[in-house]
Amino acid sequence: MSDYNDPFQEARGKCPIHVGTFDGEKVPMILRLKDVRTAAKDSTTFSSDAPLRVPIPSEKDVRTVRQYPLEVDPPVHAEYRKIVEPFFLRPKQPDVLAKIHGLIDSLLNKALEAGSIDAVKDFAIPLQSYALTYLLNVSEKEAELWVSWGIHVFKDGDGKSKGPFMEKYCQQMFEAAAENPGDDFFSALNQAEFQGRLLTMEEKLGYANIAFAGGRDTIIHTATRIIAYFAEHPEALDWIRENPARINLASEEFFRLFIPLTHIGRVCPVKTDVHGFEVQAEGRVSLCWSSANRDPEVFDEPNEVKLDRKPNPHVAFGFGAHNCLGAHHARAIMRGLIKALSEKVSDIEVLETTELVEREPDYTRMVGYELLRTKFTKLSS
Repeated sequence: MSDYNDPFQEARGKCPIHVGTFDGEKVPMILRLKDVRTAAKDSTTFSSDAPLRVPIPSEKDVRTVRQYPLEVDPPVHAEYRKIVEPFFLRPKQPDVLAKIHGLIDSLLNKALEAGSIDAVKDFAIPLQSYALTYLLNVSEKEAELWVSWGIHVFKDGDGKSKGPFMEKYCQQMFEAAAENPGDDFFSALNQAEFQGRLLTMEEKLGYANIAFAGGRDTIIHTATRIIAYFAEHPEALDWIRENPARINLASEEFFRLFIPLTHIGRVCPVKTDVHGFEVQAEGRVSLCWSSANRDPEVFDEPNEVKLDRKPNPHVAFGFGAHNCLGAHHARAIMRGLIKALSEKVSDIEVLETTELVEREPDYTRMVGYELLRTKFTKLSS
């Protein structure tokens, strides 16, 4: 199908960049896959050492700490990343993967028993929240609070910031772990050392910040977009059922096309020419992942969903040193979701939707759903 809007299609065909306006700042958005990958590897010219300014728009109004290891550059980036990488690799462990699959089955069974559900509130948010407890190796009881945070961990629907509450919660978790240490994320960071010293509270909160915010809305939106796609294309579920080995290729195509994160920022330490646009020292550049994933020089019929697309060199998880820490987690969840849908569901009916649209002065882009009321029909055995 080809009704997935690409707001950068025309601009990308004319020029390697599109100049967008964010927080009143003119930011060149690098659009083509090759150029995005090149810039992502060049941390000297395009630096991540910019607390609160790597996300676009900036998050200076919703958090107070630098996110680790996202907002530091190589070579220290690798040292910071190494500290938490064992937790983000946990979905590769058979017991953790089994928990993820069990969670998906439980949520889907509830959906099948109900007349209808909101796939955002009743499925995707609990899925992300409880799966995160397995990643961080904490009690499932913590997810009861995380579910209440909704789609976004920083802002609610009225634009009010939840950032201070989340930071206070994380500090309390570190303090509780200090009193009763275990094998969890918070205890590990309390004991971790960086360059021969214990981590500061600011550093620990920065890690927690990225753990809670980095993959929350992205996983929620990707899950609901996949559900909506199968609702519109039940034959695709039949295709998966014919050969479950197709799940991995299908999930990568969904990541490519449904990427919720439009772009990420970098800062130029010195005045820099970016494909003809002069960025002043400390000015920002956008690595536009969503545009790069539609580059027709790389992807044949880039606006089409091709569940058997191969090769598929998308950048939905970034590229270079800052390749997404949560990639294994996201892949485990989405592959598990596709598997469960193909095994349990014959039909999905969408009853009501409210799209969540990213609106910027220079483009409009659908990133997911605020509401996706659906009815699931059980597959006959």
